Amino acid sequence: MVEVELSKIIIDEKRQDQIIVLKEKQGERQFPIVIGFLEASSIKMKLSGVQAPRPLTHDLLVSVIHGLGGELERLEIDKLEANTFHAKLVLKIKDGKSKRVDTRPSDGIALAVRTQSPIFASEDVIQKAIILKI
Repeated sequence: MVEVELSKIIIDEKRQDQIIVLKEKQGERQFPIVIGFLEASSIKMKLSGVQAPRPLTHDLLVSVIHGLGGELERLEIDKLEANTFHAKLVLKIKDGKSKRVDTRPSDGIALAVRTQSPIFASEDVIQKAIILKI
């Protein structure tokens, strides 16, 4: 697994699908993921420091994880099949064990930015989705 970070969020309010770009933390490779408008807005709000008057869905999920004594250890984007990315939340639970939970990468990224958790992508995913820097 290669650690990546959120590099760009491209929001076009006229379209339903939005784009986020992830970049290697220790390199130059980057790749796009198409996500929904609501998820992109949720990520952008958190990064911009905007506080909703009531918890949004991603804020609620972070509260539930913490309320149950867990924490988000990391997000792993582990598969790209038929142009669909797959990811896992790696949660540390009360007894110190880790639990992997299937998630859409967009939701996982929204949670990771809220918890300052690292994001990783498999080498296979990066190779399939890479944008060449020119």
